[in-house]
Amino acid sequence: MTQSLPGQRPAREQAFAGSAGLPIVVVGAGPYGLSVAAHLRAAGAAVRIFGEVMGSWRHAMATGMFLKSTPAATDLSAPEPGGRLADFRRVHGQGELTELTPIPCDVFVRYGQWFQKRYVGEVDPARVVAVDQATSGAGLVVRLDDGQECAAAAVVVATGLNGLAHIPKELLRLAPEGPGPDALVSHTSQHTDLSAYAGRRVAVIGGGQSALESAALLHEAGAEVEVLVRDRRVLWGMTPDLVRPWAQRLAKPASPLGTGWILAAVCKAPGAVRRLPASARLLLFRRALGPSGGWWLRDRVEGIVPVRNSRRVAHAVATSQGAVRLEVTGTDGTSPETLTVDHVLTATGYRLDLDAVPFLSPALRRVLACVQGSKAPHLTGTFESSIPGLYFTGSLAAPMFGPMMRFVAGTEFAATRITGDALRFATVR
Repeated sequence: MTQSLPGQRPAREQAFAGSAGLPIVVVGAGPYGLSVAAHLRAAGAAVRIFGEVMGSWRHAMATGMFLKSTPAATDLSAPEPGGRLADFRRVHGQGELTELTPIPCDVFVRYGQWFQKRYVGEVDPARVVAVDQATSGAGLVVRLDDGQECAAAAVVVATGLNGLAHIPKELLRLAPEGPGPDALVSHTSQHTDLSAYAGRRVAVIGGGQSALESAALLHEAGAEVEVLVRDRRVLWGMTPDLVRPWAQRLAKPASPLGTGWILAAVCKAPGAVRRLPASARLLLFRRALGPSGGWWLRDRVEGIVPVRNSRRVAHAVATSQGAVRLEVTGTDGTSPETLTVDHVLTATGYRLDLDAVPFLSPALRRVLACVQGSKAPHLTGTFESSIPGLYFTGSLAAPMFGPMMRFVAGTEFAATRITGDALRFATVR
């Protein structure tokens, strides 16, 4: 660690107290954090971004996974032309991807790292452990894992789904804090290498992309896999048509999230979604995009990996042999049965809960207004919470602005609006 001279403040503190005044702090260096930071810096604001660049995409996705999104829905938001995925591919002498080309996660990670170097600059890898209101009443205070405290004019929370993984209560008591080699239960977000389960019996819980792709990877790595799906059938995406007749385009217009008028509307006007009644927004958030598998994954699962529909886990216990005995019931009225496996991999999604965001101080959480019927933050049209200068973007903003905020496709809408509003807190160079 660099030592400060007598009377000199530490380097990080100096960066926060430069001539441009207090910075806007961005917590998170994934697609939303990088996009917001890029726009703020282009506008001349002093900005500090904390986190590991594309960290969740590097550590919460198993090796060999692909993005479910199409190339058109995978661009980060740059403040000027030249920052699309297609531009990254062209700069590196690679061809442009089409909707018929699934995007490997490692390609997306490299794109994000390239975007960071081109538009964002330095990202501090320090971990933010606390965000609280300043005792002076103006601004916010950010505390880092090395003990330093930094004053901030405003804070943008862009941590994605970190810490929000959901494991059903029937299995939670068998799940340790981290997956570990001998864990009986884990969540898909805890794995980067599923080959460690080769030769073992694994039950995958869930019927969405994460469950189905994890099951395929486990099978291909030599595990004995069975997928338990609550719904009556697995839904698969349709193979894209690169050229669609006008009648099809009119009946089901295209959008970054798929075809259909509802998806097209929520992608075109997230601001209008925010003006809907809370009950309607939450219904849209929960049902607009249900669990499904990518069209390109179907051939790796159907007829290859056993998938049992209309099944839910009612109870789970650890056996004396180090396995898990599951009591599985049928949601369609079929008789319960017992299934014994070596590991249970849950692909049961995420819960948007401010109480699970570890760095928000208890005092801050107590005064944050939430969306009625949820524990997600209530936000203005510019993503500001009920605490002045504290913004939320990405998935935590989805109950306000609709399902597009759950995907990279929402970075443009969020980054431009946050930047336009947050500049009032900043001294612009």
